[in-house]
Amino acid sequence: MDGCRDELAAARRDELAAALMRLRGRIAAACAAAGRDPAQVRLLPVTKTFPAADVALLVDLGLLDAAESRDSEAAAKVAEVAALRPAARVRWHMVGHVQRNKSRSVARWAVQVQSVDSARLVDALDRAARLAREAGHRRDALGVLVQASLDGDPTRGGCPLPHLAALADRVAAAPQLRLEGVMGIAPLGVDPEPAFAQLGAAAARLRQAHPGAVELSAGMSGDLEQAITYGATCVRVGTALLGDRPLTSF
Repeated sequence: MDGCRDELAAARRDELAAALMRLRGRIAAACAAAGRDPAQVRLLPVTKTFPAADVALLVDLGLLDAAESRDSEAAAKVAEVAALRPAARVRWHMVGHVQRNKSRSVARWAVQVQSVDSARLVDALDRAARLAREAGHRRDALGVLVQASLDGDPTRGGCPLPHLAALADRVAAAPQLRLEGVMGIAPLGVDPEPAFAQLGAAAARLRQAHPGAVELSAGMSGDLEQAITYGATCVRVGTALLGDRPLTSF
């Protein structure tokens, strides 16, 4: 039985390594076309619905960042990965909608929340980060990206672009939060380039007021090249790295 599990783990590792090589090639090609240095673009694996064993294999491949979209899944997975790779310091990011009543849990495990889109959530995360520091669950301020709405669809989250600057100011004024940049998700079913162009311009305006907010998280498996063209510094990739469906944990 152990031998079978080892074979499955080795096969999955090879699959992930091949996917990672292809992704890095895509990122490098997109950066070359845009006249950018590939070192300026960070690959953020989105591991939602995939087992902790996959995250552990990504750690073995040198990826120490992982993103989740639901606290209910992430909180347990963080503990599982810590048990599987106790020497690794994995940096966990929240990229999904955060309910305010989940803020206290998220502040215990996330180094960054990329989906902050309201003043009420800013206040909830600020309180939660303070409580997490007082309880010894974290030492540093909680990193925040303000999420811009690029399609006006409230079900997909995001702050309308005209209000993004005010939201960023509120994050910057929160004692337990650190404003790190902007995140956006391209509209569904249309050319993403106009949306990424808008997002890149909004991020540039925000950096004028907050020079430390340099991160632009944009682009996923199907549109990372276009996002890189318009300045993405972080691409969030799930399917192109991990596949269409999670495998059974081994």
